[in-house]
Amino acid sequence: MHALLRHGLTLEMNAKPLPVASLADAAYEKIRQRILDNEWPPGYRALEQEVALALGMSRTPVHEALVRLHAERLIDLIPRHGMLVLPVSPTDMREIYEVLTALECMAAELVARKKPTTSDLVPLTEATDEMERALENDDLDAWAAADEEFHVALLDLADNKLLAEAVMKHWDRAHRARMFSLRLRPKPVNSTREHRALVARLLDGDAEGAARENRAHRERASRELLAIFEQFKLAHM
Repeated sequence: MHALLRHGLTLEMNAKPLPVASLADAAYEKIRQRILDNEWPPGYRALEQEVALALGMSRTPVHEALVRLHAERLIDLIPRHGMLVLPVSPTDMREIYEVLTALECMAAELVARKKPTTSDLVPLTEATDEMERALENDDLDAWAAADEEFHVALLDLADNKLLAEAVMKHWDRAHRARMFSLRLRPKPVNSTREHRALVARLLDGDAEGAARENRAHRERASRELLAIFEQFKLAHM
C-alpha cells in the first residue's frame, strides 16, 4: 500500500465517491471531447446505456451530461433512441461565425478601451508567435491550438464573464468544423498577420480599429470555411 501511495496512486477502498454534480461534469467533458475529436462524428447514434458503458459510468450523470450537450446543440436527444451527434451545415456555420464575429468584436473593443500595455498583451503575442512557428514546421494541429489560444486570451483580457459564456456556447461547433476542414483549406498564412494588426490596434487603445481588424479577420475565415462546403459539395461537417 505504501508503495502505491509513493507513486501518487490510491486504492479504491480509500477513495471517496464523487458527488453526482462532479460525475455529470466528468461525463460531459468525456462525451464533449469525443465529439470534438470526431471519435463520435456527425450522425453517430448511441443509446444512453451504451454511452454510460463506454464511459464506465452510471446512467444518471450521463443523462445530465447529454441534456447539457443537447442545450449546446452538439447532440440531439431522441426518445427511446438515445443521442445523435448533430452535423454542422453551411447555414449553421455562417450563423455561428456571424455571432462569434459580433461577440469577439465587442471583446476587442473592451480590451482596447482599457489601454493595455505590451505586457498585458503578451498572451496574444505569444500565441501568434507560436502560430508562426507551427506553420514553419508544417504542424497544422499546433497552429490550430495556438490560434484558439489567441482567441481565448482575447476573451480573458476583455474580462466580461457573460460575454465569454456567450462565445463559448458556440465555440465547440465552430471548433469541429474548423478541425474537419483544417487540411482542406489553403495554408493559413493570413491569420498571424491579422492577429498582429489586431494587437497593434489594441496597444493603440483604438477600440473602433480593433473591432474593424477582428471583423475582417473573422469574416475572411468564415468565407474560407464556407468555400470548403461549396468546393467539396458538403452538406455538413
